[in-house]
Amino acid sequence: MDKKDIKKVVLAYSGGLDTSIIIPWLKENYNNCEVVAVAGNVGQNDELDGLEEKAIKTGASKLYVLDLTDDYVDNYIIPTMKAGAIYEEYLLGTSHARPCIAKGLVDIAIKENADAICHGCTGKGNDQVRFELAIKHFAPEMPVIAPWREWDIKSRDEEIDYAEAHNVPLKINRETNYSKDKNLWHLSHEGLDLEDTGNEPQYEKEGFLEMGVSPVTAPDEPTYITIDFEKGVPVAFNDKKMSAKEIILALNEVGGKNGIGILDIVENRLVGMKCRGVYETPGGAILYKAHSVLESICLDRMTLHHKQRLAITFAELVYDGQWFTPLREALSAFVDKTQENVTGKVRLKLYKGNMINAGVWSDYSLYSEEIATFGESDYNQKDAEGFINLYGLPIAVQAMVDAKNK
Repeated sequence: MDKKDIKKVVLAYSGGLDTSIIIPWLKENYNNCEVVAVAGNVGQNDELDGLEEKAIKTGASKLYVLDLTDDYVDNYIIPTMKAGAIYEEYLLGTSHARPCIAKGLVDIAIKENADAICHGCTGKGNDQVRFELAIKHFAPEMPVIAPWREWDIKSRDEEIDYAEAHNVPLKINRETNYSKDKNLWHLSHEGLDLEDTGNEPQYEKEGFLEMGVSPVTAPDEPTYITIDFEKGVPVAFNDKKMSAKEIILALNEVGGKNGIGILDIVENRLVGMKCRGVYETPGGAILYKAHSVLESICLDRMTLHHKQRLAITFAELVYDGQWFTPLREALSAFVDKTQENVTGKVRLKLYKGNMINAGVWSDYSLYSEEIATFGESDYNQKDAEGFINLYGLPIAVQAMVDAKNK
């Protein structure tokens, strides 16, 4: 669409630096268009305080705050966790939140009869792809405005300059201006001193970690926890029935106190560059660990190994913004089939950043102590001789052929 035809824009609004200055920028550059701000609540509750007042004061006509927390957990987080999907050690906290938020954006854009959707993602990042592919799925004809791909602003310092010139209130300053993304699953940190891969993150500095503490300052005594699963879905924490969302929040608390789930990596972005980030995912790290322990006794060898291979593909799809695709849906169907017997209880010992196996039980366990024991059992060890002879037959034949042709 031509700029002059855009009268109303729905903006993905977090109240952070990028989206705060986008409101006045849109009005300056798109004919004083109406800006409808939309905040998708995926668990960043403390960041929503005062958001409506700030959005309207900055020039928005209204603010929608969409409670997406249950949808996010049940339809994005849990399917990804059940798949065991991990992208280069990263537990995909930003990645699977974006399609959830984007769906909400499209719903409001349709409701408001908007002419375009706008987001604050940079042209260097993955999120622009995740947002826009989801928008294409639900509203393929909807124009998308991405100011970072249009304006002359080149850095976060220049963003702050713009905000100060337009009286946009900010909660940050130039010294603490990390680029962060927070939800109920994780918190990411990028920028500033982290851009130098030789710098150790300031884990012990007050205010750097927000979801927990450094393993260095974690308690000297371990904490034992249990998690119950039904068909791969967490259903109880410490023998108390809870929703998956409640369990994640409880695990965040206990995991954070014990320094669990801190990750410092240089990852390969979809757009081609490498980027360094520090992630806090205390509850998520525990949930992945416990689920993996339970699968180790409930899944047969071939299913487990094929699932682990496909987990890489699943993670790439999530990371690359391909959530709403036939392949991701097909992989989720495969995962659900593998989870039919992943039911049981896992006990973990949390200690200074470590998650230590402390017991696992399941009525569907494929582990037989009677068969595996080093003591006396009914297992006939002579059977192994015939197995090895048949299994090794191709090797023996190849060796005989090689010897004959030397």
